[in-house]
Order: sequence, then C-alpha cells, then structure tokens
Amino acid sequence: MSDAAPVGAGEAPLPLPPAPDGILAIRGGVAGMSFQLEELLRGASVLDDAVQQLLDVEAEARRVQDELEPFLYDSYETGCNAINAVAESRKEVGRVRQELVDVSASVRASHRDYVETEAKNVLPRVLTLDEMRLTTSILPPSREVAHNLAAMVLPFWAGSRGVIRGILESPLRPEMRPRPVSIGKTNESVEYVEPSMGESLRRLERLHARNDGEIEVIHFDNNGSSSWMVLIPGTQPSSPTTNPLDIQGIGEALGYDSEEVVPAVGQALHEAGAAAGDPVVAVGHSQGGVHAMNLSRNKAFLNEFDLKYVLTAGAPVGGITAEPGISSLHLEHVQDWVPGADGRINPDTKDRVTVTLTDEVRTPEGEDPGLGPGHDQGNYAAGAELVEASQDESLAASTSVFAGVVGAGGMAKVTRFKLERAPTPVRLSAVQPDSLPTVRDTKKGAGTR
Repeated sequence: MSDAAPVGAGEAPLPLPPAPDGILAIRGGVAGMSFQLEELLRGASVLDDAVQQLLDVEAEARRVQDELEPFLYDSYETGCNAINAVAESRKEVGRVRQELVDVSASVRASHRDYVETEAKNVLPRVLTLDEMRLTTSILPPSREVAHNLAAMVLPFWAGSRGVIRGILESPLRPEMRPRPVSIGKTNESVEYVEPSMGESLRRLERLHARNDGEIEVIHFDNNGSSSWMVLIPGTQPSSPTTNPLDIQGIGEALGYDSEEVVPAVGQALHEAGAAAGDPVVAVGHSQGGVHAMNLSRNKAFLNEFDLKYVLTAGAPVGGITAEPGISSLHLEHVQDWVPGADGRINPDTKDRVTVTLTDEVRTPEGEDPGLGPGHDQGNYAAGAELVEASQDESLAASTSVFAGVVGAGGMAKVTRFKLERAPTPVRLSAVQPDSLPTVRDTKKGAGTR
C-alpha cells in the first residue's frame, strides 16, 4: 500500500496493485488490495478511538483550567501562566485530534473510491470485433474474453444458477438431472508422495487420464497426526453416463453445488480412514476444481471434516464463497477460457488468492489441443511450482497453509475410489406401446385363476 501524498497534504491514500512476479499475476491474499484496505479501515477505527480519547483529554484540560481560575487572585502572574499553559496544551491536543480526524476521513474516502472502482471493474467489457470473432472460431477464447462474454450473455449464470438448472430440470431431459453417486474402492497402496502443489497437479493429471471417474485420497501421517488430500480430476467427456465427472457433471457442479458428488467425497474419506475433525486439503482441475470448492461451502461436509485448503487449476469458481477460515488458491491462465466461463471474478480476500499465468503456451504439434493449451494440466503444474518458489507475501502466506496441512511428505497411504452415478431413469415414452397392458387384458387377467 502506498500513499499518493504525505499525510496532511489533503489527498486520500491510493491502493497500488501488487507487481507481477515473473509470469505470475497475483490477486488477493494478505498483500491484496482488499485486505490492505480492510487493514486501513481497522486502522481508521483505531484512530477513531484515539480521537475519542483526545476529546476526553480536552474535556479534562478544560476542567483543570476552570478549577485554576479561583487561584488566579492569590498569585496573578503564576496563576495566569498556569492557566495559559493548560489552555495551550488543550489547544495542541485539539490540533492533533483534528489531524487524526482528517486522516481517518481520508482513509475511508480511499476505501469508498476503491469499492466503487471494483464494482465497475466486474462489469462486462464490450468485446471488440476481433474478440467476438475469436469466440466463434475453432480456437478457444481467452480467459478474459470468456468472462466478459459469459457476463454479457448470462448475467445470472453463477448467481442464481437459473440457466443451468432450467436446462437440467427440463421434463424432456430427465437424464440430465443429478442422480445419486456411489463409491467403490479400486486400489490401495503405500507409496512415497511429495505433497507439493506442482506434484499434486501432476498426480491429478495421471488420475484424469484413467477416464473412469476415480478420485484419489491420500493419508499423511505427520508425527502421529493425520491429514488428508483429496484429488478430483476434471471433465471426462468420453466416459459412460454413469461417470459423474462427465459433461453432465459440469451442470451438477455449477448448478447444484455438487449435491451428489460432495457426499461421495465425504464417504471416500471415511472409508479411507479419516476421522471426524481431521484436516483436509482438496485439489481439483477444471470441473474437479468446482467440486473441490463446493466442499468449502457444504455445511454437512464441514461438520465432518476440517477443510483447511482448496487448490484449483483452470476452474470457474468465482461464484463460490468458502466458509470463513478456509484458504484457497486458484490458478488460471490468460489463454484458458474455462475459468472465465461462469462470468464471475474470484473475490479478492485475505484467504483467497488468484494467480494468473501470463506466459504464452502452445499445444505440441500432433497432439490434441483439447480445450486449448492454456487449460493443460502440465502447464498449471509448472505454474504451481513457480507459486511455491515465489517470495510474494500473498503466495508465501497461502502456500504455508497448504504445507502446514500436508507436512513434509514421505510414505503415505493412497486410496483410489471410483465414483459411479445411478443409471439413467427409464423414460415412459421409451416403452413400446404394444408392450403395455390394455384395460381389456387387465380385466381378462383378473378373471383367470
């Protein structure tokens, strides 16, 4: 935080955004503008308390001055000097008090201007012709373009979730609605696990490649204290409809707060051996990141486990607000349109940091671009390594929370669970009319013994 002018110069202090750290553009956290302004407001409140104390001092000085007046006739010269000294002191206290009042008002004016500016910043920007052309081409749009397009076309997409739920709850498509999700253990092993952010995203990439709806639960034993990490992969579009991480799962994640996936994750933790109150870290990419963030606001899950941290990569989570005390870090890329698809900007708070990778990336020749190179998990894993090595104040504070939960690493129990969605309900229209019993058949059958 920097002042535009020295205190007393008549100008309000202006917040300055943090300088980029290499290819990392950092927003939020303890060095974020919002938290710094919250600290300034707390400072302004302290100044208000000091102003009140000075007012009390002034009142006391006035009382002393009045009580000295009867002694003025006993010793006129010394009496005058004493009364003048008290009066001058009261005047000086009043001057300091007014300076504090001015400083407090300046800080509050700065906060008001910042809030108004932020409100304007989150409004969708009118897209240029080139950007509109980009969104309709075969190339994936950028994160900013996707955010602005979503905010312009679907202004209530993430807030009311009306668009998503309206589609999924159509009576013509009952198979699109969320259905119960069960779990089954597929593998359990003891192996060496490096609990870094970068390695966690690489494990997630390998898990995603299995394309079978599996999540991974890792148990860390830190000197006798248990902690857990849950890895939730992104969308697996070519999997069966019983895989809750398919394209339909995006609707459940964004429109229904992962109402079926969250209980399944909680059950997986229990079956892996997690006890009530154990600390948990959740890591997710793309759709998996939305499921992971939905853990942070699900009261039933939070009543069972102490979710400490959520790490997402390439996930549209701007409309999800975690319960107080849960830290999160969100990796985005300027070439990745997915994080902006919900039309929301991640809040800038003390416990929430968003890191945008600004390097140019390309899909290697011959490889499937998928949703674009910016959405690639390998690039996000490399970005996570830069985050962990950064000396930025916000990143250092955030990564220390992550490391504090998972510990130093070593041998850990790794359990994989396969999530399975209940089968699609049979539609009445799908039953052949000839196979339905008629009233005549029913009556005939009722009379037969």
